[in-house]
Amino acid sequence: MCGIAGLCNWGANWQQNIERMNEKMYHRGPDASGIWASDDHAVVLGHRRLSIVDLTSSGAQPMESHNGRYVIAYNGEIYNHREIREKLLRDKKTAEFRGTSDTEVLVEAISAYGMKNALALVKGMFAIAVYDKEERMLSLARDRVGEKPLYYGFVNDDCFVFGSDLNSIAALDGFRNSINTGVLQNYFRYGYIAAPCSIYENIYKLQPGKYLEIKQPFHEYDIKTYWSMMETAVYGQTHLFKGSEEEASQELERLLKESIRGQMSADVPVGAFLSAGIDSSTIVSLMQSLSDRQVRSFTIGMWDEKFNEARAAKEIAEHLGTKHTELYITEQDAKDVIPHLAEMFGEPYADSSQIPTYLVSRMTREHVTVSLSGDGGDELFCGYNTYGSIDRIWNKTRRIPYVFRKPASLLLGTVGAARHGAMTTRARLLGARSVEDMYLRSEIGEGFEIVRKDSIRAQAAGYSVMDTYPSGLLEEAQHNLMLMDLLMYHPDDILNKVDRTAMAVSLETRVPMLDKDVVEFAWKLPMSYRKKDGVTKKVLRDVLYRYVPRELMERPKKGFSIPLHKWLKEPELRRWAEELIDRNTLEEQSLLNVDVVWKLWNDYIERDIWRVQIWYILMFQEWMAKR
Repeated sequence: MCGIAGLCNWGANWQQNIERMNEKMYHRGPDASGIWASDDHAVVLGHRRLSIVDLTSSGAQPMESHNGRYVIAYNGEIYNHREIREKLLRDKKTAEFRGTSDTEVLVEAISAYGMKNALALVKGMFAIAVYDKEERMLSLARDRVGEKPLYYGFVNDDCFVFGSDLNSIAALDGFRNSINTGVLQNYFRYGYIAAPCSIYENIYKLQPGKYLEIKQPFHEYDIKTYWSMMETAVYGQTHLFKGSEEEASQELERLLKESIRGQMSADVPVGAFLSAGIDSSTIVSLMQSLSDRQVRSFTIGMWDEKFNEARAAKEIAEHLGTKHTELYITEQDAKDVIPHLAEMFGEPYADSSQIPTYLVSRMTREHVTVSLSGDGGDELFCGYNTYGSIDRIWNKTRRIPYVFRKPASLLLGTVGAARHGAMTTRARLLGARSVEDMYLRSEIGEGFEIVRKDSIRAQAAGYSVMDTYPSGLLEEAQHNLMLMDLLMYHPDDILNKVDRTAMAVSLETRVPMLDKDVVEFAWKLPMSYRKKDGVTKKVLRDVLYRYVPRELMERPKKGFSIPLHKWLKEPELRRWAEELIDRNTLEEQSLLNVDVVWKLWNDYIERDIWRVQIWYILMFQEWMAKR
């Protein structure tokens, strides 16, 4: 895992700026730094290396293809690079390879088959930049599900830039892109900024499964799709798996083992995060079954038993026979991280599980360079209870025509004097046009009043998945909700969190459940194989229970969380918070409604409400202070 950066049409001080971009990404690749520039300096590529495969100089980047036509800077891992290497040799596209890196295989595949065909071949996580010297064309690509970040856009009027880290773009000479005020309403609803937007105007996130092409003079680009989660879901649900549930679990186990086998391959130490949950336990179980030595597993614990899953994780590790490491963190450990979060993410981000995720990553990095994660299980196998709840509520609500529900929703919303609690939630849900809309409404905060309306410029349009997602695409309501999460929440919140916190300590994370074949198979499963008799992730549990006794897993889930709401009221963090929302500071920024912010804060202190919204506000203000 690494960091990439690039400049087009920058001008005379290109070297100074690409070096600065590389330096800003040091944490993503502390092992080496590389720069390549075209003869006319119109295109410059930068790279920071975290050496994982082929630790020698033959794996250094940016890397030219054998024929000298293509230059690549790439972040990620191609898990099937050995198979592609054999295909290239078999097809006589190359006679030999200089080293053993997946980078060399990737650039040769692009050279031999073209960008789109090469992307169709690879299985992995990646953000890719490739320059074609002959066509004078730069191509950017992002992996199918959004594990690796990739920002792009224009700065200083006509300079096209890209990078793995938004901070590296913002560090460029003369960077003056305004805050994209159009995304703030959505940020204060969800706690993150959904692709394709970023916090800055004219800077975007390349969406998963897409690639971008831009030719000299680098003024206009074209974005194309090489893989679609939406199309995969539709195809899967119209070509359902015909076997029994037992046969489905056997096939899922086979596919997961194949994925894990590829992802355990590295020239550096590899381990795995282990909570007491179904997903990580499944991954670690299969890892241990494939290994002839003890797998390294890692867990953090909390002294507060309400938040502690370390004891359960240790029992699972002992049963599996892994070499287990656990770290019990203190309140101070967690509190010390908070002021540094804005620097990790480069833009406002406010999922509070970012704190324990960073701490477990930091501890894990002391022992290994690569760690596998169980992310993706909830979204692929219907693991969230919210899916079923929304389905039930929608089936009742939809019986009332929308023409009656809308005014009732508005009336009910105004009745709740405190604009908080069950009445307000019912009002939001009652006003939903579809089950997808209801799901989004169930997750949002009351943040739409936090942003000053006069601060939102018309040209800075916000974005919601509902802008592009067709209602009722799949027959099952819960399948539609899973798909929505895989399109927005999962890449822009969960995977964003895992990448940024792990890369802050130079730890590579890999997610076996997001393997292309696993994802495509999961979408072929009927709902009864995912959820049955109130049991979520049914087919995944069937796999796990072959390795771990049911009684070890069937206990209340505590979640990966911390008592943040309690800590923010204590003197140390309360001072920090109130400095961030100082009235004079807010007035000077002219972005947020000062009175609304302080009403929420006082309600939070006195009545312990608005916990989520307060964290969203504080993370935004911390970013404003650090940018």
